[in-house]
Amino acid sequence: MRKFLLLAALCGAAFNQAQAQTAKKPLTHDVYDSWKGVTGDNISDNGQYVLFNVNPQEGDGELIIRNYITNATKQYDRGGRGEFTNDSRYAVFEIKPEYQKVRELKLKKKKADDLPKDSLAIVKLEDMSVVKVPRVKSYKLPKEGSGWIAYQLEKPLPEKKGAAKPATEPKAEGEKKEEEKKPAAKPLKQNKKYAGTELILRNLQSGQEHRFTRVIDYTFSEKGNMLYFVKDELDSLHKAGVYAFSTSDLKTMPIDTGKVTYKGITPDKAGEQMAYVATMDTLNAEIRYFSLYHWNKKDNKAALLADTVTKGMPKAWMVSEFGRLNFSEDGKRLFFGTFPRPTRYEKDTTKLEEEKVSLDIWTYQDPLIQPMQLKNKDRDLKRSFLAMYDLKGKRMQQLATLEVPDVYMDAYGQGDVALGVSDEKYKITIGYDTPTRKDAYLIDLKKGTRKQILTETRGYPRLSPQGNYVYWYEPTDSSWHAMSSKGGANLNLTKRIGLPFYDETNDVPSLPGSYGFGAWVEKDSYMLVYDKHDIWKLDPSGKKAPVNLTDKYGRQNNMRLRYEQLDREEKFIPENAAFYVSGFNYATKADSYFREHISKQVAPEKLIGSDHAYSGLSKAKNADRITFRKGSFREYNDIYSADASFAKVEKLSEANPQMKDYLWGDVELVNWKSTDGVPLEGLLFKPENFDPKKKYPMLVYFYERSSDGLHSYRTPAPSASTINISYYVSNGYLVFVPDIVYIDGYPGESAMDCIIPGVQSLVAQGFVDDKNMALQGQSWGGYQIAYMITRTNLFKAAMAGAPVSNMTSAYGGIRWGTGMSRQFQYERTQSRIGGTLWEKPMQFIENSPLFFADRVKTPLLIMHNDQDGAVPWYQGIEYFMALRRLDKPVWMLVYNGEDHNLVQRKNRKDLSVRMSQFFDHHLKGAPMPVWMKQGVPSVVKGKDYGFELVEPQPEVAGEAKQ
Repeated sequence: MRKFLLLAALCGAAFNQAQAQTAKKPLTHDVYDSWKGVTGDNISDNGQYVLFNVNPQEGDGELIIRNYITNATKQYDRGGRGEFTNDSRYAVFEIKPEYQKVRELKLKKKKADDLPKDSLAIVKLEDMSVVKVPRVKSYKLPKEGSGWIAYQLEKPLPEKKGAAKPATEPKAEGEKKEEEKKPAAKPLKQNKKYAGTELILRNLQSGQEHRFTRVIDYTFSEKGNMLYFVKDELDSLHKAGVYAFSTSDLKTMPIDTGKVTYKGITPDKAGEQMAYVATMDTLNAEIRYFSLYHWNKKDNKAALLADTVTKGMPKAWMVSEFGRLNFSEDGKRLFFGTFPRPTRYEKDTTKLEEEKVSLDIWTYQDPLIQPMQLKNKDRDLKRSFLAMYDLKGKRMQQLATLEVPDVYMDAYGQGDVALGVSDEKYKITIGYDTPTRKDAYLIDLKKGTRKQILTETRGYPRLSPQGNYVYWYEPTDSSWHAMSSKGGANLNLTKRIGLPFYDETNDVPSLPGSYGFGAWVEKDSYMLVYDKHDIWKLDPSGKKAPVNLTDKYGRQNNMRLRYEQLDREEKFIPENAAFYVSGFNYATKADSYFREHISKQVAPEKLIGSDHAYSGLSKAKNADRITFRKGSFREYNDIYSADASFAKVEKLSEANPQMKDYLWGDVELVNWKSTDGVPLEGLLFKPENFDPKKKYPMLVYFYERSSDGLHSYRTPAPSASTINISYYVSNGYLVFVPDIVYIDGYPGESAMDCIIPGVQSLVAQGFVDDKNMALQGQSWGGYQIAYMITRTNLFKAAMAGAPVSNMTSAYGGIRWGTGMSRQFQYERTQSRIGGTLWEKPMQFIENSPLFFADRVKTPLLIMHNDQDGAVPWYQGIEYFMALRRLDKPVWMLVYNGEDHNLVQRKNRKDLSVRMSQFFDHHLKGAPMPVWMKQGVPSVVKGKDYGFELVEPQPEVAGEAKQ
């Protein structure tokens, strides 16, 4: 009887489990909007609180605050970006308008000013009470201080008819009362471009507010002891100006008024001085001459520091309105931007606009080709060159020049040398010579001299935090280098180690890059760099031998170990400090976290690790509390918390509990060898309840290498260009993602040699329906698909996004997104031909699918958008027109106004439906949709989308078969 009951229980459990599995449903395209993501996680400085956002892909999200001590959790509807105050007493965040309400108003064609605006929420963490402020444009908190928040309101809502208007504009504290002035005889003429709105400074504890009208810009000092703001000009009585408000004595100090424009208000670290640029020139002036001003709190005076006639200003140069202002750490130097005075051109009033010629003149001597010049035009018009003003010595010094435009200071801006880097002499080679060559110079800030120290380096030289060394990775010898900024030899720091510091997986015909740079150690004593596995500590002076800081642990365990920087503003690692290290296992693709010590050559201490992807490690500034993200293909990357040693790990978010209701699947790492015998890896995604005795249709998606993403979560979402793996696996497809390695000159053949054997190895296992397999890829993946279907009929269908079909025409084209010539891509990078069109014409032709279009038998769907800035649209057109003429089954989707990958969500949703219809028809025998069967004529564009499925018509007896 007992055995019978046990058997019955087991059968019942099996039945319930089967019933639960049966109740699960496949993903559909209409579930994307509700699938949520966790973003914006932030931990308070005292480690007691954490906040994060949980947002659907479309719709209203929420902000969640968690108290670690009480375990209380509070949710705030439509909460947006949030942060904690430095004293960990308050949280502030945006509240977004209701999504549906905004959508309804947009349907009614309401103007942007009439739509609901963001609100501001201020939460007192002690009791989670909330103060809400409507119509807030922006807010700011002091970087280091606490107790205050400043926020700027949107423009007031339009006044209703019949409402009484205020007699005068409210006055800011410290502003002279208009009653003391003589009343104007006639109404004041208002500035039509007036954009200022009300700024409110609020004491978080008392709730006391200080209001300032007509504000267009504002900023706190780091400590929050001062608030600086700029007022816009309203009319002749209400002039523009710069003001300072002291949060200690609650007084407003007018700094400078009466000029037309003020920009770039920047305080020093202590908040005792401030700089800005200003001009008296009107907005319509052809050239606006800005000057640099400096104010200090002690004497409350604004002084002119630099203009066109200042000693030290290069001849015919001027202060830039776009240059970044910043003080040195000690406040003794002020850095600003200058630029050559533009040429003044007289406006030709003798010609109509239609009579003026518009053309671009290309010459072989131009450093940059015209498309790059046009693409960079706005940036070049706003370009500035670094200059320095010595506040104590009252002396200006120009640092950057036209010949050496890029100048870098030490992390504090206090050193005696600067580093200049220039590629000006080599710009003409941009487009085919990569990495670009550069020269480097040391600039002596005391003597004002410049000395060249590097010629034609392929690296990116930089200064160490305290400015004692110049350091860089040199691709030409695959080594890390350093030299003393006080005058010293160029030292190769890694040559004698005997291990490669270059990327060993590099398979493009150009110099390999490094494995990366970690950090500097305090006092510029050491620099941390990486080999494939471990972290190395290098003495930049070359006196001490290199040290494998992680004691070969990474190499011995086939892992990649990397330094985790937890402080975003960290300049160096303190001496004798312990720090976190992330680990990645090359074999299992599993992540982990370790603890290491900067002064000890010992194996790192493992804290946590599993078959998951870990990311987003963050630590409370003043407490041993950390947060991180953990996920896998079957688990969304939710937020977890732990103490500093990971002794107790707690899950904080549960973004997508609805996953349990849907069929999902699993992923595994698969291995095979290429045609040339190269060991390869790939990912095989299997449907839930996979049965190896059944046969499944299979999609093959690829780009280059993807196997390291074994434990990555794949969010169900509409496609920007590629298949959503979770959707297809949920709907009964196998998805195979193979890695590819390349041989220079044979990119298409390399793809074939890696992918086909991988597919065959899976087919041999018996669970793949080899009569129903398809290819999908975008960009480089799209090219490889376009090539492969000219060489094999193994696949029943293919979808190629933005494919290059003709390398001979693409080679001389332009990447319109950057304005660059495409030549570099074929000679040195991804397309991997390794030479020019005239050096290797046959390889350009042999790798171009267009020349073999007559061999194609695979139905092909192309997506190529008319504003593609990466792969010229005509590449898709060339292939489509060839296949069309040959009467091959081919379709092309062109999303108007879209770039290389789709950006607009409506288009992503549309592509997702069309791709699934395309594959379902060819691989599952589903009916063909109207857009495939009959097309969608342009006269019904935007009215009829052709999604309806066309059921096959029954055969009529006696009717001849076609």
